[in-house]
Amino acid sequence: MLDASSRAWRGSELASGTGRFDLPLEVAEELTVAARIYEQSGQPIIEAHLAQFELTVTKEFIAKVLVELKDGVGFALIDRLPLDELGEDGAKIAYWLMCSLIERPVAQNWIGDLIYDVTDTGRPPGNGVRPDKTNAEQNFHTDNSYNLCPPNYVTLLCLRAAKIGGLSHIVSLEAAHEALRLERPDLLNRLYQPFYFDRQKEHAPKDTMTTHHPLFTVEDNRLLARLSRFQVSNGQRLAGEPIDALGVEALDALEAHMNAPGMDVSFTFEPGQIQILDNRRIGHRRTGFEDWPEPHLKRLLVRLWLRNWGSSDYHGGLDL
Repeated sequence: MLDASSRAWRGSELASGTGRFDLPLEVAEELTVAARIYEQSGQPIIEAHLAQFELTVTKEFIAKVLVELKDGVGFALIDRLPLDELGEDGAKIAYWLMCSLIERPVAQNWIGDLIYDVTDTGRPPGNGVRPDKTNAEQNFHTDNSYNLCPPNYVTLLCLRAAKIGGLSHIVSLEAAHEALRLERPDLLNRLYQPFYFDRQKEHAPKDTMTTHHPLFTVEDNRLLARLSRFQVSNGQRLAGEPIDALGVEALDALEAHMNAPGMDVSFTFEPGQIQILDNRRIGHRRTGFEDWPEPHLKRLLVRLWLRNWGSSDYHGGLDL
């Protein structure tokens, strides 16, 4: 089993401002110039390449953010892109360039979308309807837990906030793992054994509808997590195999630790802010929300998935 480390943080024990970065003025100006130049080209955002721009101060800034992501708490909240100057399209270009300095953007669904809008479509979550397309409250999860090769980093740019609600929460899965190891190692062992995950119809029409893998693995003494209670519940049902009693107890215990007082960090996601998470060791969720009735005001986040290994397609060049 993995030993406890400083990466297993509790929100109540973090110093104020941990993981938070003010966007320096010179970075904002450099990105604004780059975005304006690229907008004039008329090319799609996904065709913007780092080699086209100097971005000297932006690279220095992202290097500092990467230290926190790789060697620190595993999350960063950047405050913020100047939306009034950039506009929504310019902000997307600036966001794409910044995140490309972290790792390569990869496809977020079977049809290959590299840029993904997180917004409520008015449909309930279920097989084929991702929770991020609803306004429903979420459990703690990691993105794309049901795929063959989940992203290393998940990033979100807030363009418009909800009318009410939508509070963001993040938690150290290593801290929850350590708490469970000390309390019930038998339950933790069950989380190292496979569960079925619903693949959300993100596959070829005749392909299997589930994947089968543990929630926790350890590689090179590093804890890696694939977490989604929602997708496990759906996956076990699709596979025709109810979750075993020990599995249910283990999932319940993990959720209890993640949601225990003082475990997480929460914040209100505001327009222009960027959230970056290490997707293999940080769980995240948001509360349910009430949206604005006007379509042009509806809550809108823009998401990128980043991964340098494998190919950039949805399955990363891997097969079941």
